[in-house]
Amino acid sequence: MFILHLALGGCLKSPPVHYGITADTGGHIAYILDAAMAQADHIDTDQVSIVTRLFDDVALDREHGLASERISPKLTIDRIATGDHRYLEKEALANDLAAFTEAFCAHLEGLPRLPDVIHAHFSDAAAVAAEARRRFAIPFIYTPHALGIDKRKHQGNSPALDGRIAAERSAIAGADAIIVSTRDEAERQVHAYAAPVTGRIHCIPPGVPSRDASPISRPSLSERLDTMLADPAKPIVLAIARPVAKKNLGALARAYAASPALRDAANLVILAGQHEGPGSPEERAVLAELQALAQSPALHGRFALPPEHDGHDVAALYDRAAKGGIFVNAALHEPFGLTLIEAAAAGVPVVATRHGGPSEIVGALDHGLLVEPSDESAIAEACLTILADPECHARMSEAGRSGAAHYDWRRYAAESTALYARLPRAPGLLASDIDHTLTGCPAGAYGFAEWRRASGLPFVVATGRSFAMARAILSQWGLPEPDAFITDVGTRIMLKSQRGWQECPAFSARLNHGWDRKAVVAALKPLRLRPQPRDTAGPHKLSFFGTAEDAMRVRATLAEQGIAAKTVFSHGRLIDVLAPLGGKAAAVAAYARRLNLPLGACIAAGDSGNDVDMLEACGHAIVVGNASDELAGLPPREGLMRVAGHHARGVLEGLERLGLADPKPAAIPVRSAIRASAA
Repeated sequence: MFILHLALGGCLKSPPVHYGITADTGGHIAYILDAAMAQADHIDTDQVSIVTRLFDDVALDREHGLASERISPKLTIDRIATGDHRYLEKEALANDLAAFTEAFCAHLEGLPRLPDVIHAHFSDAAAVAAEARRRFAIPFIYTPHALGIDKRKHQGNSPALDGRIAAERSAIAGADAIIVSTRDEAERQVHAYAAPVTGRIHCIPPGVPSRDASPISRPSLSERLDTMLADPAKPIVLAIARPVAKKNLGALARAYAASPALRDAANLVILAGQHEGPGSPEERAVLAELQALAQSPALHGRFALPPEHDGHDVAALYDRAAKGGIFVNAALHEPFGLTLIEAAAAGVPVVATRHGGPSEIVGALDHGLLVEPSDESAIAEACLTILADPECHARMSEAGRSGAAHYDWRRYAAESTALYARLPRAPGLLASDIDHTLTGCPAGAYGFAEWRRASGLPFVVATGRSFAMARAILSQWGLPEPDAFITDVGTRIMLKSQRGWQECPAFSARLNHGWDRKAVVAALKPLRLRPQPRDTAGPHKLSFFGTAEDAMRVRATLAEQGIAAKTVFSHGRLIDVLAPLGGKAAAVAAYARRLNLPLGACIAAGDSGNDVDMLEACGHAIVVGNASDELAGLPPREGLMRVAGHHARGVLEGLERLGLADPKPAAIPVRSAIRASAA
């Protein structure tokens, strides 16, 4: 898979990044870099490109004027030049958007291979991606990062904000899918735009931000603080944010200044961007207020406002704050809050705004307190509550460290690339279950065989049965031979060659990754499950009889022992434990790659629980009318069809909806009907 991330605003470069150097160089830059690096490490990714603007500004790093930077063997940052080589703030990008769009499309035309997906960050990138989709049929994902409707609650109406909200509404309505970080974004913020999003919005939490790990020879900022503070032995109240009004840094400083008890308990340290950067009028105003407070007699020697910092400094300050201190995010509204999970991973309790993503993060991790950011006395009281109680501090510190594992970039990479792959494309492959999907109706089976004879669409079967049994059943029902067999619940792919049918060695080797069959056998032995016949097992599959409750016990047992595996329950009585990279969806994806097709171009058809993963993963899915209750929980989405027809008639009904089958059913010969009935 070739993934392209598109982001126009901010100073996007190879690490280390100078966060806060401009008003737009904030959390979304860290998100994009970490997401792209994790995706580049993913097993199914061939190439990742981060595309941004090329600009040349003497006050900013020279890398922004380079056409390309290689971050890793599979990851590059590629920059698009227009006639305007100045650095442009977010509000000024609109004037350059048309030129950037044309330059970006020219960039795509010149690539040896088009990307499989464009992941657009902010609405301006979504507008560019929408035009690229129109010209090149590349689907696009939209991540808003921060939405204007919530900003309007605190800032009021303005023509610029109204335009931004209109652009966001267009992006939400037009994207093939939307990735957000929190349920609040998914369930409230995006829905406030009144654009239909059913089946298109996906909550995928990001991971803990990475920091530059290269060695340094100078003292860290944490060590240099000792010369800035009158009593450096005190713990610190730490805040890290861009100096913009919505981050509410002034309220934190005023809350600290107004509380003698808080000033006695801790020092205040605020990292408010890089003070020597270009700086917008808003940033300069926020910094001026903070500098005035830092220089006031009451706060002199208690409030440190370092003019610059890097990733090493941030990591060192988190470590210092973990020793009895706290982290504060008092933003008026925070869409997510990467700094809060960064603090959690470092063991730093937090005081955070109750508006936006922090309420979800703190609620999940229980590593801090939520406050109303407009209530400065409440900010001070919450800080003191944690600072004055060592047991509370220790409990929150441990909760943060253990809970931060929930935010994992590897998981983000797996879930996001799976979503990219299943975005609907023009159909290029049918993958169908056999039992009760293609079988069960003689007329339907005959009609399907007739369709296969007339259709040039590649076709594979994906079954829980063995290869030999799958071939026998197809023959009994007069069903056509597929181009490939996916058998044993997606743990074998059988390919036809001049020497006959042979197992795909590459897929078999792939399934060895992370699979410890002996450990699975040992872990499940105490459950005393009844095994299925010996010939149903395989090197990457164990099979048992049992109930849905038994399947839950299997999952729980393997999870408790940290053993990676997939547990599949189907037909009300079958339990299959598979290698973690196995399953019908994985096998369909592997075969589709041989045809240079993404999962989004695949059609899956099925009726039972062992079909769930491919019905969820493929861009088009047909759930036949006789499907079991095991498929009742499949969420509605674009591309998922619940048809009325049973068995193969249902498959043909789905193909007809896709324009791939004749709506007139074929008449079944008497001889074929007798043979199928006997089967």
